[in-house]
Amino acid sequence: MAKQKKSIFVCQNCGYQAPKWLGRCPDCGEWNTLVEEFSATRPQRKKGPRVTPPAAITGISLDRETRLKTGLGEFDRTLGGGLVPGSLVLIGGDPGIGKSTLVLQALDQLARQGFRALYLSGEESPQQIKLRANRLSATSENLFVMAETCVEDVLDTLEHMKPHVLAVDSIQTVYTEAIASAPGSVGQVREVASRLMGVAKTSGMPVFLVGHVTKDGSIAGPKVLEHLVDTVLYFEGDRGHLFRILRSVKNRFGSTNEIGVFEMKDTGLEEVGNPSRIFLEERPQGVSGSVVIPCLEGTRPLLVEIQALVTASPLGMPRRTAVGVDHHRIALLVAVLGKRMGMELGDQDIFVNVAGGLKVDEPAADLGIISAMMSSFLDRPVPRDVVLFGEVGLAGEIRGVSQPELRMREAQKLGFSRCILSTGNLQGTKVPGNMQAIGVTSIQGLFEALFQ
Repeated sequence: MAKQKKSIFVCQNCGYQAPKWLGRCPDCGEWNTLVEEFSATRPQRKKGPRVTPPAAITGISLDRETRLKTGLGEFDRTLGGGLVPGSLVLIGGDPGIGKSTLVLQALDQLARQGFRALYLSGEESPQQIKLRANRLSATSENLFVMAETCVEDVLDTLEHMKPHVLAVDSIQTVYTEAIASAPGSVGQVREVASRLMGVAKTSGMPVFLVGHVTKDGSIAGPKVLEHLVDTVLYFEGDRGHLFRILRSVKNRFGSTNEIGVFEMKDTGLEEVGNPSRIFLEERPQGVSGSVVIPCLEGTRPLLVEIQALVTASPLGMPRRTAVGVDHHRIALLVAVLGKRMGMELGDQDIFVNVAGGLKVDEPAADLGIISAMMSSFLDRPVPRDVVLFGEVGLAGEIRGVSQPELRMREAQKLGFSRCILSTGNLQGTKVPGNMQAIGVTSIQGLFEALFQ
């Protein structure tokens, strides 16, 4: 008997299902995103004994999992110390940012250690992959390449070849014959990811999934894709800059705040061992509006330069532009300066930028941002040997942040001799070496410490 096909309308943005077509998705509110999909009804599975019987929690072994080192230290750091066997790792990022390059380099490093690595591409032919592999010097004999888009054929290949690690580039190009919708649709992405997850968990084979992103920067496809996988990594960066940031936003086996820093070159991605020094190499001397802050990305302290330009606006509505920081935070700090310090910036154009293409979203950057705006407005440079960190409240008070000693140690390594921070952070904090720590309680005290 032929299988009956059921027609449903699925939102391509959030995965909402409706029995009939709707112009607007009731769940996410997007327009014209419901697409008709057909799925064959599956026969009910007969009840039988479970493959893996339930086990008492007291009898489960706590042996630490063995992680595979990819050979890329920054990549391993972001993963939480290495690749966990049987894990699914989803890597997303803008087109051309370097996702395929990163995965191919990681597979080549694993192949050089004796692991059989399979690179599955649904977008490029083996000859095109070979051209990129030659440029990256990815020429290990244990690295195999396959161009295929049908998941059933892929699973047959995996059963016969039994590779140690698999990469799928990209998940939106692979389809299953069990669903009649087009590749990349919600149903296809969900079903293909579920099939690959089943293979990974039963065989212990780690799987990399490369995912496209939408115009708002999120990974294309249903959110259930991010729920299925164990780790979600975003590859960030600007094509105008050489540096790339690999950021972990979900990790079942490690911290979600770790980042890896890479530099894009003709020969591929190279690790950046000391990113703080590189981000500050071209810092201008004796120029107003430039300050350095120590920010934390996971367990790693980074010194970044924040630049601000405050100038009289020729427009009726002054511009507020922020690159690398939250523009809402800029508006808040401008209001605090006007109310608590009498610096009226309402008729000024304000531009704030984090040099190097980084994004800083922690409250510890408030003190650096407000210092840069004060410096540019007064046209008085901040001393070159000073770093600042702290949160600024609406009353103009300076609040403490986490890990002050770690931030100051990183600043001392790069030659900074003075640090301005919250008085609350200063109490009970061991100041490293010969660094001078200056505690302030308000933005008035910050002004006196910097410019008087």
